[in-house]
Amino acid sequence: MPRWQYSVQLDPIRTAIASGRDLRISYKAAVEVLNAIRGKHIDEAERILLGVIHKERPIPFRRYSGKVGHRKGEGFGPGRYPVKAAEKILQVLRNAKNNAEVKGLDVSRLWVVHAAAHKGMKIRKYIPRAFGRATPYFKQLVHVEIGLEER
Repeated sequence: MPRWQYSVQLDPIRTAIASGRDLRISYKAAVEVLNAIRGKHIDEAERILLGVIHKERPIPFRRYSGKVGHRKGEGFGPGRYPVKAAEKILQVLRNAKNNAEVKGLDVSRLWVVHAAAHKGMKIRKYIPRAFGRATPYFKQLVHVEIGLEER
């Protein structure tokens, strides 16, 4: 059984944390989605993620923006709708919210102070091809961490 820990140490009295381990989502999409919700109020973060899932609001791609089309909006720039990543991150966000409620924190005063994605294990598979060759197709798993703070 692998051992893991959080990448940040937060005040255990005023914060609640949750993580999703070995998620089958795109690492690049997860990084951009978490950048979009970091520093936001929890209600606004949920609204952003639900807007992405319903394809009403794109996520701006700032770091991984090569060959990404621009989206409608005032000066928006490159962006996408990473629906699968947004669904998984929304689950982790709601888990952190429930953890805060169990701890006795005021849910209406929670802010996202930590949101990070880390590369997990790589699943290696191969497709047999003609003339005895093989083509690899690998799947990078992702660890997601979300920390909420009561302000």
